Amino acid sequence: MIKKILIANRGEIAVRIIRSCKDMGIETVAVYSTADADALHVQLADEAVCIGAPSAKDSYLNTNNVLSAALLTGSDAIHPGFGFLSENAAFARLVEDCGLIFIGPNSDVIELMGNKINARRKMIEAGVPVIPGSVGAIESIDEGITIAKNIGYPLMIKAAAGGGGRGIRIVNDDSQFRAVFDTLRQEAKNNFGDDTVYIEKMFVDPKHIEVQILADKHGTVLHLFERDCSFQRRHQKVIEEAPCHMLSNEQRLKICEDAVKVSQAVGYDSVGTVEFLFDQHQNHYFMEMNTRIQVEHPITEMITGVDLIRNMIRSAENVKLPMSQEDIVIRGHAIECRINAEDMRRDFAPSGGKIDFYHPPGGKDVRIDSAIYNGYVIPPFYDSMIMKLIVYGDSRLAAIKKMRSALEELIIDGITTNIEFHYMTMHHSTFIEGKYTTGFAQEWIKELKERESAI
Repeated sequence: MIKKILIANRGEIAVRIIRSCKDMGIETVAVYSTADADALHVQLADEAVCIGAPSAKDSYLNTNNVLSAALLTGSDAIHPGFGFLSENAAFARLVEDCGLIFIGPNSDVIELMGNKINARRKMIEAGVPVIPGSVGAIESIDEGITIAKNIGYPLMIKAAAGGGGRGIRIVNDDSQFRAVFDTLRQEAKNNFGDDTVYIEKMFVDPKHIEVQILADKHGTVLHLFERDCSFQRRHQKVIEEAPCHMLSNEQRLKICEDAVKVSQAVGYDSVGTVEFLFDQHQNHYFMEMNTRIQVEHPITEMITGVDLIRNMIRSAENVKLPMSQEDIVIRGHAIECRINAEDMRRDFAPSGGKIDFYHPPGGKDVRIDSAIYNGYVIPPFYDSMIMKLIVYGDSRLAAIKKMRSALEELIIDGITTNIEFHYMTMHHSTFIEGKYTTGFAQEWIKELKERESAI
């Protein structure tokens, strides 16, 4: 059994993991950069080790420093959280080579699903519907345009090793294809170490739906139903909810069954997420698999009562899942708003600084996942998300009303945040109806800018 876990991450996810570990009687080791010396996860962990300078490449992405900290503190396992090293197959193998447990899927699965071209091929073999596109890598502009003419514009050129909304270009004709192809390949090489790209058809105004997977190392794969992640700005999720109330029971069953099929096809053995696009004709298509815990996992925990971090750790310990598919049912509705330190009136530019006053909302069915506190200085080196505000309601409308109340009560002074943007969104008729798609947020932002300029 695992007795001590090093958490190779920072911020709210590090705090979240520490809390589950405390409940399980597991000691924790925090790692931190010099910029995070006063961070909450450093204060809450049983031990803390500085692993480098503020830049992520010198600290949270420095595999040698992370592994050295784990070995020096006598840790049994490493939990990578999300981002940073969480989907790095080479790092997972190094963890295993050091005699430690990597809390996540096995490294072969991470490598397979991390390459989007290989993942597409595997899903086609498994009989799971995939987005129309190129079967393999696109080697030249002329080859890409030939395939593009067969698929039809608009389409996306995507980096095979990309993820999290990065490494994507939308093109509407041959001239745009020629203009961005080489640039994207170079960016992919610089950012992901791999310049391989491929093509996918771009659906106009789809729903982005993901299914939460929970598996163990004994062949059991369960789904915890779906989340609607369609509210996105520049391919980055901003608001998520569970379940997707636009799905019929038949559609929900089918998409969840396909997610399990995906996981079984690759021998998945941990917590993960299978992402789909749901088009206007009610067809769903496999998009990618995230081989880690997701930012939005709390809303699934709220509607199912399942602690995903606890079960992720137990799976890593080779423990069988203590539940069956029949035990997992949907109760009510949950919504998550990502509270970011950013200025919506400056095109959502990051807005760091010192928090002069912080008052979190409370009450029944309100959850805060965060690492901020009064006097905390938000460093400028990392992602702008500083909090996840999660609420639960017996119905979707009850959850929306609960979120409005929670946002009204939330106060963060000293920095600029997107709280106001979330509050206005909770009153927008399209959001209330739940019919919004991946293009809605950008149109809503455009509408807000026009309102401001008219004043």
